[in-house]
Amino acid sequence: MSGRERILGRVRRALADVPADDPSYEQAVARDYLRAHGARSAAETVHLLAANLADYRALVHRCSEVELPSLIAGLLTDRGATSVLVPPGLDEGWLAATDVTRVADRADSTPHELDGVDSVVTACAVAIAETGTIVLDGAPDQGRRRITLVPDHHICVVRVPDQVVSGVPQALERLDPARPLTWISGPSATSDIELDRVEGVHGPRTLEVVLVG
Repeated sequence: MSGRERILGRVRRALADVPADDPSYEQAVARDYLRAHGARSAAETVHLLAANLADYRALVHRCSEVELPSLIAGLLTDRGATSVLVPPGLDEGWLAATDVTRVADRADSTPHELDGVDSVVTACAVAIAETGTIVLDGAPDQGRRRITLVPDHHICVVRVPDQVVSGVPQALERLDPARPLTWISGPSATSDIELDRVEGVHGPRTLEVVLVG
């Protein structure tokens, strides 16, 4: 018997005495909570996102579509990056202004190889203003989850206002729960028992978010 079969067997036994007319999960759980807190315009929502991203120590930049390639090139140069990880579906124009060596997102890349890459550039699935969170879902322009967890520098492009929502409930409506979702609120950080903050423990030490609109 496989582990999967054992787990499913335990679930079936736990549900064996549940009445047939018992309310479903969707019916039993109240859904009357606020989807967003307060009324904001699209511009105000984007401003709130930028403020909360900065509060989490992410570096926030704003530019137009035309300015994006030169901005990304400048960020890579300022970082001193000599290599950049590129998801297979990333817009080629985004990196048109840089000659930094591009590294493909390959299934057989080892953690050691990924750790040797200086930066990674991705898009995102959605950004949440109230929590300062960007969400990746493994789409072609975002790549595998690990490429944004191992390199020390992540540049994430958010299209505004289309990809920005006010609250978590609105974000969940846009996301497929079957996809590999990565929720990012600022650069990777943790604290020890004395509350000394350490960054870069389980993800990039530096997160730069580019709001394009």
